[in-house]
Amino acid sequence: MSIAYWSTVDTKAGPFSAVVAGDGAVLASGWTGDVAELTPLISPSLAPGELTERRDLGPVTTAIRRYHAGELDAVDGIEVRQRSGAFRQHAWDVLRTVPAGQPVSYAGYAELTGNPAAIRAAASACARNAAALFVPCHRVVKTGGAIGNFRWGVDTKRWLLDHEAA
Repeated sequence: MSIAYWSTVDTKAGPFSAVVAGDGAVLASGWTGDVAELTPLISPSLAPGELTERRDLGPVTTAIRRYHAGELDAVDGIEVRQRSGAFRQHAWDVLRTVPAGQPVSYAGYAELTGNPAAIRAAASACARNAAALFVPCHRVVKTGGAIGNFRWGVDTKRWLLDHEAA
C-alpha cells in the first residue's frame, strides 16, 4: 500500500493544495482547500492507498510559496507524476516548457506538441491535467487571447496570467 501526503497553502490566488507521493512527486494540485477535489484527478494506477495531511511538503510547499511571491520559475524543477496515453503524456511534458508570461493558444499548443491538427487533444490534455501550476495549463488561452476555461475558475486563471505578465 502506498502513502501520499497533502497540504494546503494560503496564496494570493486562494487556497492551494497539493498531493505528493512518498518520494515528493506531485500527483495532483490546484486552487482548492478541499483535498477531496484533487484525489479523483489522480490516475488510478498512481492512487495512494493512504493519504495523510502534513503541514509542509518540503520543496513542493517552498515552490508554491515562491511562485506566488513572484519567483515564477520556482515550480519548474518539481517532479510531477501523471499517467495517460502517449499523446497526453507528451503534451504535459511540452506544457512544462511554455514560459511564464508567454501564454499560447490551443492551436499554438498543438503545434508545440508536434501535431498542429490535434487542437482538441491539446485542449483535452489541459482539461485532464491533475497537477495545475506545476504543469501550467493556465498558460493556454483561446485563439485571439480570450481566457478560456480553467478547472479552478476563470478568476484564478486571470490572476495567474496577470501575475506572470507583471
